[in-house]
Amino acid sequence: MEAPTRTGGGLLADALKTHGVDTVFGVPGESFLAALNALYDHQDQIKFVSCRHEGGAAFMAEAYGKLTGRPGICFVTRGPGATNASIGAHIAFQDSTPLILFIGQVRSDEAEREAFQEIDYRKMFGPMAKWVAQIDRAGRIPEMVSHAFHLAVSGRPGPVVLALPEDMLLKSAKVANTRHYQCVRAYPSAADLEKMRSMLAQAKTPVMLLGGGGWNAQACRDIQAFAEANALPVACTYRCQDLFDNRHPSYVGDVSVGLNPALEQRIHDADLLLVVGPRLGGWTTSGYTLIGIPRPRQKFIHVHAGAEELGSVYQGDLLVNSGMPEFAAAARNLPPVKANWASVTQAAREDYLQWQQPVEAPGALNMSEVVLFLRRRLPPETIVTCGAGAYIVWVHRFYQYTGYRTQLGPSGGAMGYGVPAAIAAKLVHPDRPVVSISGDGCFLMNGQELATARLHKTRILFIVVNNGIYGTIRMNQEKHYPGRVIGTDLFNPDFVTLARAYGLHGERVASTDEFEPAFERAWRADAGALIELQLDAEAISPRTTLSRIRAEAQGAGS
Repeated sequence: MEAPTRTGGGLLADALKTHGVDTVFGVPGESFLAALNALYDHQDQIKFVSCRHEGGAAFMAEAYGKLTGRPGICFVTRGPGATNASIGAHIAFQDSTPLILFIGQVRSDEAEREAFQEIDYRKMFGPMAKWVAQIDRAGRIPEMVSHAFHLAVSGRPGPVVLALPEDMLLKSAKVANTRHYQCVRAYPSAADLEKMRSMLAQAKTPVMLLGGGGWNAQACRDIQAFAEANALPVACTYRCQDLFDNRHPSYVGDVSVGLNPALEQRIHDADLLLVVGPRLGGWTTSGYTLIGIPRPRQKFIHVHAGAEELGSVYQGDLLVNSGMPEFAAAARNLPPVKANWASVTQAAREDYLQWQQPVEAPGALNMSEVVLFLRRRLPPETIVTCGAGAYIVWVHRFYQYTGYRTQLGPSGGAMGYGVPAAIAAKLVHPDRPVVSISGDGCFLMNGQELATARLHKTRILFIVVNNGIYGTIRMNQEKHYPGRVIGTDLFNPDFVTLARAYGLHGERVASTDEFEPAFERAWRADAGALIELQLDAEAISPRTTLSRIRAEAQGAGS
């Protein structure tokens, strides 16, 4: 059949349809009106989620990519729109999340003049994307969009950025559609698997670390079966606790902010580290101190989807270039090693369970008790989203994630992620409960997306932990410059009134015993709800207080 003549906007909309796109996140802009006009004809198949800020839209697209394994799609306009959305591209790059960011661009006849909102996106996004390109001819849209999809999902997944000159979207071309993209990943070799099994057989105190992107539900089941068959202790890296059921006897905790000292010692004492998926960045390695660079003191096996990552920081005894589903399936099929470390795994598990016991904290509201209540009360399929801030340590330590994609958070530590990620989660899984937990500083960076939540009728429970400060920064101020506080006090609105202004149920909780009844009322709210937790600023973490940090720093400096 002869290819029809279509505008660039029409070709782009058809390309998205070809590659199975069902949701587009964005903020409308005049630079890509032709693409919006073409998407109008596909509303029955492609939902356009109009957001209130490009940063929120990019976060939603990134969360969609995490949840589905398919590229999250985000449309923003040139200049300010692109710079606002860059935060989502950066998170997608560091988290290995498939994402395609489409940016409206100035007209071709205005290029290179510093025209209105003009930016060279190749220079801007080059360090934080797998590929950045500009589609200058309408006839190349199917080809370049297909390339973007293939790149976003293959190898180490990540973001791709495509700029769309305004006049290009209006021009016509006669060109055929492509086929749906394919995901291309490496497989572990038989020799790699045999060497890994041999190294495990010689180990006495191994630890397996899971993390990174590119996983799916089956891969998580397979790696869990492998760990179970071999009685391996399993820890998950920062923001990746949901890759392994935290209720499983082999799970021994998360290697991230607020690391359990007992688990830290076990990693130090391990004679073999089997690292599957993570890059082993700063948060996971306690600032690159937990594991020796460039040569770890332990025997070291590193499995990663990107060949360029292997050996880039850590020299390994065995480096395996493989996709996570491919490696996990192969590992599951290996004969179990006749190991004698089951008692070691059991002891590590007991350390983890002890670490999850509630702690005393200053003030009337105890966050450890609140999170433990949520752990008991929330259905196992609940998706919990967080942004960044001191409050997340309470969640990471005391909550238990039950399996793949019950957790959404940015390993790059971006504030403002929790609210938009929750909206994306509810759109992808409308039948699953979604709870968003944010600090007061974190919440207000994208709190306006409550309007998007209401527009699309997403029933979500938002929890705002209000301690009146930028907690992480205050904690570091007191540690390094005790008593010299500047810039970290916050003036906040009445969060309950704000929630009600958006049509949500709103409640304020000032003490631990008030939380359970407030939660039950919020849980029943038809349109969703927001609970504000009034937390004493002294309760900066489960392990210490602001006053203690200040006193210790002053004592060390005297």
